[in-house]
Amino acid sequence: MAFKFEQLLVWQKAIDLTGIVHELTLTFPKDELFILTSQIKRAADSISLNIAEGSTGQTNPEFKKFLSYAIRSAIEVVSCLYIARRRNLINEEAFKTIYDKVEEIVRMIQALKKNLN
Repeated sequence: MAFKFEQLLVWQKAIDLTGIVHELTLTFPKDELFILTSQIKRAADSISLNIAEGSTGQTNPEFKKFLSYAIRSAIEVVSCLYIARRRNLINEEAFKTIYDKVEEIVRMIQALKKNLN
């Protein structure tokens, strides 16, 4: 692994989340393609992208800023989950599974931010 972020477990979990979200959105109706499908996928992708971008060649304060962006993207995924559940696009089990994964990632990002002090 050549880049610092590739060794971060939180980045690896964020990458896994993008796959889970992608699989979930394959079940969404076509009329959601440019609405919720696009939004939740971009938000999920943004978590790992911000971790990666912030980790490489950045100062700790700069990395912390990107980690904050990653947290915001994670919260956006959670909000999209609520919308999907409200629109009856996902069941409670799918909601809880992804919600728990996002919550774990947020806790890990917060811990990483504290370690950068």
